[in-house]
Amino acid sequence: MSKKSKFTLGTLTAAGVGYLAGLLTAPKSGKQTRKDIAKSASKAKVEGEKQLKKLYSELNDLVADGEKRVAAAKTKANTELKKALANAKKSQEKAKLLLSALHDGDAEDPELKAALADVKKARDDLKKFLKK
Repeated sequence: MSKKSKFTLGTLTAAGVGYLAGLLTAPKSGKQTRKDIAKSASKAKVEGEKQLKKLYSELNDLVADGEKRVAAAKTKANTELKKALANAKKSQEKAKLLLSALHDGDAEDPELKAALADVKKARDDLKKFLKK
């Protein structure tokens, strides 16, 4: 027997033993494990969607407050507030589109994470400015 065939036989034997050990020691069946993973992923997606909806609503209130203040402001702060409002509205629109896509099942988790981060930043920036 050549070295190559001994190595192949050893590899196949090790793989078989590992597979058998995995089957014998697994706490749940593969079907149950996949079901648990799918359930966890679905739960995380629902939680992310709830967070995004909450942030969207909060940002909506902040945008309304900011627009009222822009009308009353006559200084350099007015320009900065307008910029913060524009960013907030842009983030708000992205969040709205993503929420719609999530509802329709067309969005991916990375998109949700990016939108959450974007909306949180816009909310925080606008909150900071409105506290001035």
